[in-house]
Amino acid sequence: MGVKGKLIASIEVRCGGHSIHDMFHTNTHHIPNINPTKYKHFEIHEGEIIKVGSTVSWKYNQDGKEKFIKQVIEVVDSQNKSITWKVIEGNVLELYNSLIVITSSEHQWTTLTFVYEKKTEDTPEPLTDFGFFLDAIKDMEDHLIKI
Repeated sequence: MGVKGKLIASIEVRCGGHSIHDMFHTNTHHIPNINPTKYKHFEIHEGEIIKVGSTVSWKYNQDGKEKFIKQVIEVVDSQNKSITWKVIEGNVLELYNSLIVITSSEHQWTTLTFVYEKKTEDTPEPLTDFGFFLDAIKDMEDHLIKI
């Protein structure tokens, strides 16, 4: 069994946390249009746009490398503006046995949580992936402020 960990960051978003939640919940398919050099493709494999049980995948460019991630939506809490995504395939699972991504938003804040299990004790924390996801939230914020 690997070492378990958790990363949490809350960032202030000028567009309002509800706007970020709406982007993740109902407009996820538009994220590749926000920054097409970073976010290459979004696809829904099963279910509807971000509903519990939906399976989605992303192709993205991180550090000059094209990467892939496939997730199943485990929880959507519209009242608390929270979504829980469980990674089921992709590059990140080369280093980690599991990764759960939780986004939650309120007022002018969005909180990102990674809950993960490393394959070995020597595996680094997923800081690069965490930073990439935080940058995605900032890209959404910038886009939403412009429109």
